Amino acid sequence: MRQLPATIASKLYGAAELIAERGITEAKMDDIAAASGIPRATLYYYFTGKDEILAFLLTDMLEAIAGEVAAAVGTPGTARERLEAAVHAQIAVMLDQPAACRALVGDLGRATRLPELAHALQEAFQRPIEQLLDEGAADGSLQVQPHPEDASLAIFGAITVAGLYHAVEDTRPSAEQIAKRVLAVLMQGLAG
Repeated sequence: MRQLPATIASKLYGAAELIAERGITEAKMDDIAAASGIPRATLYYYFTGKDEILAFLLTDMLEAIAGEVAAAVGTPGTARERLEAAVHAQIAVMLDQPAACRALVGDLGRATRLPELAHALQEAFQRPIEQLLDEGAADGSLQVQPHPEDASLAIFGAITVAGLYHAVEDTRPSAEQIAKRVLAVLMQGLAG
């Protein structure tokens, strides 16, 4: 995929709703061109096909998450407080992009086979959260995690599923309410 100009990238989000409704398999390039306002030839100049368009939308969302999570992780406070801020940040990004979230839900199997998304996920969330888990063990605000990479993926999974679920609802709680609910499980656990 070639580097997209910002004007084309922003227009491409016009097709996210179409992809969410039909799925990437049923969405035709002509339909994506019409929904986004980008000529079909221009789409083919930048993308080899529909999978790359889906990958762009999801990678762009992960990059937005990465920026917000990095900002949250870089704030002052204990590792626990920064983890709480990171959870809120990811959910807020997801709720700001409901069509992209719905496209992800509809094409999750296809999306998980896109290698660039796995790399983007590691950079956006897994590594910063692993670092917070280690810092939290050191500052005493979080329990020691024997496998921080697995713990960071479990945290990402909990946040992502909650965010996706609520992003596709017609009426939904705020990002703050969702984050509070997810954090209650993450921080307090399930044990009686």
